[in-house]
Order: sequence, then C-alpha cells, then structure tokens
Amino acid sequence: PLPPGLRESDRLPAPIFTPATKATSGHDVNVSQVEAGRIIGDQLVATLRELTLELYAFGAAHAEAHGIILADTKFEFGLIGDGGVLLIDEVMTPDSSRYWPKDHYTPGGPQPSFDKQYVRDYLEQIKWNKQPPVPSLPDDVVTRTRDKYLEAFRRLTGKEVG
Repeated sequence: PLPPGLRESDRLPAPIFTPATKATSGHDVNVSQVEAGRIIGDQLVATLRELTLELYAFGAAHAEAHGIILADTKFEFGLIGDGGVLLIDEVMTPDSSRYWPKDHYTPGGPQPSFDKQYVRDYLEQIKWNKQPPVPSLPDDVVTRTRDKYLEAFRRLTGKEVG
C-alpha cells in the first residue's frame, strides 16, 4: 500500500511494480501481482518485478544526473523460445514515461513535463470522449509536444537530433 498523506507528484519512498495485461483494444489493464501470478506464474512475475525495478533504477539515476526526474515509466516484456525474457517495444521514451525537469519540481500539484501530457491536457480541454477516432491535433500542440520530446532527448543524451 502507498503511504498515507501522499500529494500529487510526491516522490514515493521506493519505486513500485504495477503489472498490467494488454487489452484487445484501448488501454492496458492493471492487475495485482497475485493476478499476474495466476496468469503467467509467480516465478515469472518475480523475475519481471526484479528486471523492471532494476531498469527503472538505472533510468532514474541517469535522468537525475541530467536534471530530470523519471516520475514513472512502463516496460513491455516478451518470452523467447528457451523461456528467456526479452525487453520489447519502446523503453523510457516520452511516450511511455513521465519526465519532469528537476529544477521546477514542486510536489503537491501537476508538474511541467517532457512527455505527452501536453497532448492529454489538450484532449481534456476539448472534452474528447476517448472514443475513436482521435481528433486531429492543432499544429501548435504538435509543435509544442515535439519540442518537449527534443528537449528531453537533448538533456538525457547531451546530443542534438539531426
């Protein structure tokens, strides 16, 4: 359980592992670790938990060293023929993570971010019903989101794109 008294954007005492399953359509479905164990086996859940927390710790330390807080992220794993685990899909991108500038971090409310929250906020502002098709985004929303992604890339890698 989470500690009492947490406010929006407070740091947790330690990273947490929240397994999810792929939905046939729409968003992933969060499941408890017990339910995940019923689906894929307790040993595999333990392995995935360990891998997830190690990957997060590595990414969070890298981001922190570059002035960014890795607030959360998701990883996707697959199984390979010999029973091994493979990290698949995107890893720690602004699409699958929440990155906050450390120098602007103020717990207790929403944070400025280098991720797709800007798009989410726009879609909430226009009261999109979250049913397909997704509305077209205005050029300024696309440009601002791209700029946020590029800034995250620059800060995390020390490089420019292109």
